[in-house]
Amino acid sequence: MSPRRGPRPLPAHLNLAMGRALLALASIPGGPMPPSPGSTPWSASWPGFAPRSPAGRAERDRILASPAAADPERLRAAVWRQLWREDAALIRGIAAYREHPWRREPADPPSLWSEGGARLLDYGGVGPAALFVPSLVNRASVLDLMPGHSMLRWLAGQGVRVLLLDWGSPGPAERAFTLTDFIAGRLERALGVATGAAGGPVALVGYCMGGLLTLASALRRPEAVRGLALLATPWDFHAGGEGAATRARSAASLLPVLEPVMEGLGALPVDHLQLLFAGLDPFGIARKFRAFGRLDPTSPRAAHFVALEDWLNDGIPLPAPVARECLGGWYGANTPVRGEWRVAGAPVEPAAWRGPSFLAIPRGDRIVPPESARALAACLPGAAVLDVSAGHIGMAAGMKAEAVLWAPLRDWLRDPGPTGPGPTGPGPAGPGPGS
Repeated sequence: MSPRRGPRPLPAHLNLAMGRALLALASIPGGPMPPSPGSTPWSASWPGFAPRSPAGRAERDRILASPAAADPERLRAAVWRQLWREDAALIRGIAAYREHPWRREPADPPSLWSEGGARLLDYGGVGPAALFVPSLVNRASVLDLMPGHSMLRWLAGQGVRVLLLDWGSPGPAERAFTLTDFIAGRLERALGVATGAAGGPVALVGYCMGGLLTLASALRRPEAVRGLALLATPWDFHAGGEGAATRARSAASLLPVLEPVMEGLGALPVDHLQLLFAGLDPFGIARKFRAFGRLDPTSPRAAHFVALEDWLNDGIPLPAPVARECLGGWYGANTPVRGEWRVAGAPVEPAAWRGPSFLAIPRGDRIVPPESARALAACLPGAAVLDVSAGHIGMAAGMKAEAVLWAPLRDWLRDPGPTGPGPTGPGPAGPGPGS
């Protein structure tokens, strides 16, 4: 078995752990870096040492309540011991993950169509058809995670004909693609094959970034779409408070730094994408690997963790033109909510969609703030909105995903309601780009 590489990029996560320790120690009165005038106490001055778990908070409070808290030297020694325990737990968790015996054994369903690295996979099922469209930066396998825990296979057994557009990895041609090439070209050709296989219009189901792609495609080809389901799909990239807007603009501001890499490779590499996502919760990786190290490695929960981490660490490079459009346009200029995001020259206007729509919005989402997704729901007339008690990934593939998302989505796919007249005005005709 080949060794696992994750969590990627490993040096960055180890350096974060080291930096957290140094900053926590430096903020103790009398430490190697005395606090600046007016600074807050060490216990509150740095979020890296503000534990989120009840056990972590209890340990912090125990240290603060101990006699050592009054003596900087004893306090520093107590904090050192706690940091050492946490970092040792992190290393144990990473080692346990990398050595875990679970491996994905691909058993892909039949392919109805392929183009470049993309394939249209048929998961079978008898009933109304749904075409699932994932993000361009993560593999589609999150929707078919592991035996006994697969959204797509579960839905296929629940009265839905399930089709999946697996984007694959970008080759030389795809590395020059824009979002228009992917949407008006490859996605629409897959949609045409899907409607032919289903004998009529299909529901389009987009996950995360895939939701934006399916929205644009549905507006262009309303005659092929009987309903639109958008799962954790962003729209207002500056929603969620000033902090969210600042993070979005900060991501866009990295484009000049990333340009030399993208110029050389024609894409934004996986490790760079992982760092961008890690910035949303810099210490989340360490927390979850410390927790994993405490699990029974033979338990179903441990195998599920490994399956999800393998998927997260097996990302897909993002073609450079798409990276520029997403970071500079979506995140920086907030083009979707401003009506300035265009596909094949036409603005993407959710209010123009007249068919049934279903939006699942996870309330614990750190990748797509709920406020960002709710902004899209407000633009879709008569949308059915599901408030999901889960996070961005947990909603689709977590241990409780069947109850919180799969079952409600199944019910909507079986009966999405009456189909309206489609968007106001016809979509552009003719073959799409990216042929």
